[in-house]
Amino acid sequence: MRSTAGRRSRTRTTRKRGRYSGFEASPRDASDLAFDATLRAAAPYQRSRAEDRASDSAEAVSCEPEQERANTPALFLRPDDYQKKVRVRRSANLIVFLVDASWSMAVSERMEATKGAVLSLLTDAYQRRDRVGMIVFQKDRATLVLPPTNSVELAQRMLMNLPVGGKTPLAAGLWLAYQTISREVRRFPELEPLLVILTDGAGNVSMGELPPQVEAYQVAEQIREEKIKSIVINMESADYDKGLAQALADHMDGPCYNLASLQAQSLLAMVREELAL
Repeated sequence: MRSTAGRRSRTRTTRKRGRYSGFEASPRDASDLAFDATLRAAAPYQRSRAEDRASDSAEAVSCEPEQERANTPALFLRPDDYQKKVRVRRSANLIVFLVDASWSMAVSERMEATKGAVLSLLTDAYQRRDRVGMIVFQKDRATLVLPPTNSVELAQRMLMNLPVGGKTPLAAGLWLAYQTISREVRRFPELEPLLVILTDGAGNVSMGELPPQVEAYQVAEQIREEKIKSIVINMESADYDKGLAQALADHMDGPCYNLASLQAQSLLAMVREELAL
């Protein structure tokens, strides 16, 4: 259970680790009990519960007043009083860039901006324990060109030469991104994923028998159902924009941005802002 993303902000956890920041009702569940909150929840009922116990005891064998007081508990707790600790801790981010590497857009500008943002994020990834990966899709396939890592050296080596050109297998890119994120989150359950997609939203190659756009939207909806946070960077110029990038973002239930100039610093600033939200 997480309420916010990344080590830049606190995240709620159900594990019995982290700072005790609050409490919530947990009837009949005494695990990780918040004693102070439980006592406060039970306090208003102490008199009535003592009277109920006294009336029940009247039917039993009588005893001396001193003995009766000694056998009476100082506090009457019931399972409905239980309050559970709410804990928060810092969590790392998993940032996966999914980049359209087809000839449909300005490939070199897009690649340089994304590589710059990846390397900038990795410079402080060691301290934050963030992991960053990159996927490109072009021709008839999607390729994981940078498996999620926190190593700047590995990223520099693997991002040196990237495949470009050809058609736009958008669905394949989304599917590989979904698989990559799912695999990483299984390995590191505390990761908070963010998928950053740079595309014009137009796919023209299918993995199966469905039309390319229909197939892409189906995968996008699966990503949304898994509650993977995503953002779309619209790479289409305003003069030719058909709204496909926005439609993709809508299917993923995420925002769609139009950057005035695609540069590493502008892309980096936008990703960091999303992580801080």
